[in-house]
Amino acid sequence: MDLSELERDNTGRCRLSSPVPAVCLKEPCVLGVDEAGRGPVLGPMVYAICYCPLSRLADLEALKVADSKTLTENERERLFAKMEEDGDFVGWALDILSPNLISTSMLGRVKYNLNSLSHDTAAGLIQYALDQHVNVSQVFVDTVGMPETYQARLQQRFPGDRSDSQGQSRLPVSCGQCCQHLCQVARDQAVRDWQFVENLQDLDSDYGSGYPNDPKTKAWLRRHVDRVFGFPQFVRFSWSTAQAILEKEAEDVTWEDSAAEEDLEQPGRITSYFSQGPKTCRPQGPHRYFQERGLEAANSL
Repeated sequence: MDLSELERDNTGRCRLSSPVPAVCLKEPCVLGVDEAGRGPVLGPMVYAICYCPLSRLADLEALKVADSKTLTENERERLFAKMEEDGDFVGWALDILSPNLISTSMLGRVKYNLNSLSHDTAAGLIQYALDQHVNVSQVFVDTVGMPETYQARLQQRFPGDRSDSQGQSRLPVSCGQCCQHLCQVARDQAVRDWQFVENLQDLDSDYGSGYPNDPKTKAWLRRHVDRVFGFPQFVRFSWSTAQAILEKEAEDVTWEDSAAEEDLEQPGRITSYFSQGPKTCRPQGPHRYFQERGLEAANSL
């Protein structure tokens, strides 16, 4: 899977897709939607669609794409290669949403919660398939939030299609497993090859599962927090686990628009923010905040 676009810029979203099989332009198709990486505090979230003619579901079943959660990363990659070889009747597309995009959406002045982001991403992928003239007749979406609300939103946006957001119990197993498999392969590769723009010293990848309740993940977060600039963009800083560590480890900040000017304490010297504290993984050389703005250290006059 070519993630070069994500490697060039992992601050937003990246879409990948297969060529549309000719048969999917002519025959009625079933389309499934699934995701991977919704819960972790580290790394991206991935949404994928997989579509196949109703007449070829038996052929899709013959690929024997097992449940992705039961496979190793190497086994998932081998099965993805097999799916690519048999791409004359099955197509796919996926969106990789960066941790930075997720966090800035959730913490913006106008809140955009994770459920809404998930709904819109799924709908965007369905629309992409329709724009590619895939003959979609049935849509199955893994439930996010209330199933009835989700289904109503889909049917309002795609009134001509038959939508089912009651989960994947009625989604053909082979199609559901292909969606799940695509999501996990893309997320595995994105996490493994993540480009850290922060140029961290002593960077390690021993972050465990990436889920908030994993002790290894929490330890990794504590090692890689900067007392001024917070976490690398690999971290979803909107997650409560990350926020709790920031509150404990990072410097306090007083925003000018949140307190009367006369109540503000006299600020200390800026050099005090760079004093040695607990050992953390610090940027090598000037932080990219200064590099991007062309700021250099100046001698005192």
